[in-house]
Amino acid sequence: MDQSKGFTAVGEEQKVYHLQKSIYSLKQASQSWNTRFDQVIRGYDFIKNDYDPCIYQKISGSSIAYFVLYVYDILLIGNDVKMLGDIKAWLSTQFSMKDMGDASYILGIKIYRDRSRRMLGLTKSSYIEKVLKRFKMEHLKRELLPMRHGIKLSKKQSPKTDEELKRMSSILYVSALGSIQYVVQCTRPDVAYALSVTSRYQACTWKAHWGAVKSILKYLKRTKDMFLIYGSGELILESYSDSSSSRTMMMQNPNRVL
Repeated sequence: MDQSKGFTAVGEEQKVYHLQKSIYSLKQASQSWNTRFDQVIRGYDFIKNDYDPCIYQKISGSSIAYFVLYVYDILLIGNDVKMLGDIKAWLSTQFSMKDMGDASYILGIKIYRDRSRRMLGLTKSSYIEKVLKRFKMEHLKRELLPMRHGIKLSKKQSPKTDEELKRMSSILYVSALGSIQYVVQCTRPDVAYALSVTSRYQACTWKAHWGAVKSILKYLKRTKDMFLIYGSGELILESYSDSSSSRTMMMQNPNRVL
């Protein structure tokens, strides 16, 4: 790293420091921490997930435990209370840590648990409120659906004049889509289709496209307190097809199926 102000070696100003260990907030710090954690956790027979390197799994007989790592925040999940206790006790001998108890909030996600009904709920209501405030939507009328029935969007609806282009340059269209995308992840798959449609027009945004995004935000305003619920029953995959088949103005293909 560069020599710090006030600690520069006289006559050797062009030289840099070689660190003996990582310092928090440097670009190498996160990699060093992840490497260290990976080595330690593997030493306790945890196996890294092949598809998500931030998830680790340990199986011992009928007991199973998962580690979910986000920077230095950890979620520990399992079906054996004693096993979880042993893992936390061991982990405290490896790192300075604080046991926060049952998870109730992480990464903007509120976690609701009803053990008597064997039910788990996830919501991002607080994050949605912040998004609505950022885009000045908190006082607008609520929408019943994330996308109005019969709406048709296309590139033909893009700005035609320099004045129209200038007006749309001040609209945070892409930022709004990014905020909605974060809501969709983990908690709100019901707006995923509307997000997919509006995301097609990031390079040619105009009133109709922005109006469709505003409809999503106003729908989220009405439903911000909804939870994505996981129950104790079997997971059953259900899918739905678009019966209109070729309503998309720019991508008409009567042979499309799901």
